Amino acid sequence: MSTTRLTLLDLPWLPRLSGDFKTTLAAVEQSAEADWGATLSALSRQALGMNQALSLSRALKRLQASRQTTSLTQFTLGIASNATVDFIVPFLEATALRYGIALKVVTGPFGQVVQASLDPASAINAAKPDAVLIALDHRGLPFRNDAGGAWPPCDSAAALQEMETIRAGFRRHSGAVCLVQSVPQPLVPLFGSLDATLAGSERSAIAAFNRSLASDLSAKGDLLVDIDALAQSVGLDDWYNDRDWHLAKLAFSQRALPLYADHVMRTIAALRGKARKCLVLDLDNTLWGGVIGDDGLEGIAVDQGDARGEAHRAVQSAALDLRRRGIVLAVCSKNDDQTARLPFRQHPGMILKEDDFAVFIANWEDKASNLERIAQRLDIGLDALVFLDDNPVERAQVRQALPAVAVPELDSDPSSYVRTLMLGGYFESVAFTPEDLARADQYQGNAHRAELLEGSRDLGQFLQSLGMTIQFAPFHAQGRKRITQLINKTNQFNVTTRRYTEAQVAAMETSPDHFTLQVGLVDRFGDNGMICAVICHRRPDEWEIDSWLMSCRVLNRKVEEAVCNRIAGEAIAAGARRLIGLYVPTPRNHIVAGLFEQLGFTRDDSSDDAQRWTLDLQAFRPFDVPFVEAPRAEPAVTMP
Repeated sequence: MSTTRLTLLDLPWLPRLSGDFKTTLAAVEQSAEADWGATLSALSRQALGMNQALSLSRALKRLQASRQTTSLTQFTLGIASNATVDFIVPFLEATALRYGIALKVVTGPFGQVVQASLDPASAINAAKPDAVLIALDHRGLPFRNDAGGAWPPCDSAAALQEMETIRAGFRRHSGAVCLVQSVPQPLVPLFGSLDATLAGSERSAIAAFNRSLASDLSAKGDLLVDIDALAQSVGLDDWYNDRDWHLAKLAFSQRALPLYADHVMRTIAALRGKARKCLVLDLDNTLWGGVIGDDGLEGIAVDQGDARGEAHRAVQSAALDLRRRGIVLAVCSKNDDQTARLPFRQHPGMILKEDDFAVFIANWEDKASNLERIAQRLDIGLDALVFLDDNPVERAQVRQALPAVAVPELDSDPSSYVRTLMLGGYFESVAFTPEDLARADQYQGNAHRAELLEGSRDLGQFLQSLGMTIQFAPFHAQGRKRITQLINKTNQFNVTTRRYTEAQVAAMETSPDHFTLQVGLVDRFGDNGMICAVICHRRPDEWEIDSWLMSCRVLNRKVEEAVCNRIAGEAIAAGARRLIGLYVPTPRNHIVAGLFEQLGFTRDDSSDDAQRWTLDLQAFRPFDVPFVEAPRAEPAVTMP
């Protein structure tokens, strides 16, 4: 338990290093049995110093060269910068493990960002990375125009044009999505407070650049890494180090390396669908002060006007804000069930209500087992959970038993709980859609469906009782962000796990060579939103399913059969005689290994690494499915 308040640079949400780091790392490399990916990930979920980051980075490279792991997602990142990035790379690689990613970094030559972007044969473009990080600061973009020495010396136009040239070059030659840093303000002003509003000042030009950049990135499918906001949170005096710049051309203080790496990697993790979905809350001394079973309803601290009570109310308010943006809430408490529910039902000071939780588990079993039940009830992975608990013993037990669960480190002061939780970046997002807003309600509906299924003995009868309506539509602009989100984060029900950028998805919308399908589902418990996306290549005699991905929360509801009916029907109407299904096995998509066989496809001669299946459309008979189909014109999603 910390007695000194940690600053943002200390990554206070992570536990401090414990145990013998070097010995554990060496044991991983020496053991042929260990799942080294999972172990390295667990080691990275601590606050790492330079030595630990370097050791993890080197161990990762050695292990990748000698043994495989199924626990990590491969990701290649290009970095183009006006500053030295040699110090950054090991921290990025070590931090990536924290998010379940094996990162490979390709760097461009120092200061030659425009050249690296426009040259098709540059190291970054030749590597065909998954993303390119454009890491420029105010010293690397043409904000200043000193020709003639006249006022105004600064504006944003030339900087914006150069940034667009760089992005266009990387997009064209590498095909990668660009992660573009906002530009932190310089520390030293020319006019003082007037700099913020005076046209021609460097601060005013940089502020205008950042505003325009954010708007343009969203329109073109690239992503912002808001380093300006990060530097302001740290404090510019702590962010910059003039000595580091002049000696090593490091754009910011070496002390900020772990924090910077975490912010870059949480964006990449969100891009790959690894952001957390569910916040699980302890009750006693977390949502309120005191122990409800001992102190009673009148004795717990959760009222306005009481410092301790207001700190716990702040936790509730933050949790409610997260739920409003689509994060699922659950309770995991050691308590009698009825006693635990009493404050939500009767205490006037409570902000959260019982209905805000998708799952509520209060019993005397160990919390790791109950967290597993919560994940199972919601049909999500343990790596989707964040567990907030004031008790250090409970936190340690969960970290040891369930290393995939994120467990923020808390100190003894409840006023710091919200800060620690929100700074941890567990719920980072690269897009925000109406589907995200509805997610908490959708998972709550899932929990109700699970309870209904448990009480039903006949699956067909259960499906009919849901009163399901299915909605089919081609890809369109309104659903594009959600479609791209699904394509890039779905790992389990995904036949090929091919990833596409928003720009590529947009091109498919009007391509005569592609058939696209987005699928929505509504039942009596609510709107499930867009739950499926399909991409097919159209040829005269055959259609080939390039991508078919679906949310696992609608498995075993015959959506697969309904989608097959739709694809086959469209292909037959276009004159095709065969439908080809591709299955590319990955460590995480084994649940679709039998999909095409289940749907009546016949396997062709193909390797286990890339299977090809064929459906004879002339002999195809549609499946009987328990759905009412909405009119085709109705889109699967609408934007606000």
